[in-house]
Amino acid sequence: QVLLVESGGGLVQPGGSLRLSCEASGDIFTMAWFRQAPGKEREFVAGLSRSGMTTAYADSVKGRFTISRDNAKNTVYLQMNSLKPEDTAVYYCAADGSIVTIQSGANEYEYWGQGTQVTVSS
Repeated sequence: QVLLVESGGGLVQPGGSLRLSCEASGDIFTMAWFRQAPGKEREFVAGLSRSGMTTAYADSVKGRFTISRDNAKNTVYLQMNSLKPEDTAVYYCAADGSIVTIQSGANEYEYWGQGTQVTVSS
């Protein structure tokens, strides 16, 4: 089993920054961040391959968000810069040990964190 513990969400003004953290137990899997706004489908935000050498980003966050991994801490981060109100959502950390394509639907990822709220508002 893979246990994921998220932190770092909160309230931030437009243009501000936040860094989300996801500490994972067990083996290092392919990791991803998803987000879900009220009434919307859960959407892919960013992902990192098991090797840590390949990343994928949704078009809406390219150039603003960066996903990274600290192998020593078995922790994945999502650095979010230039935040916009439309980034407001619950952000979820996800992991999977056999997924082929990083940017896949939420149903393709097996393990999930509890979610952390990110609110971008003035």
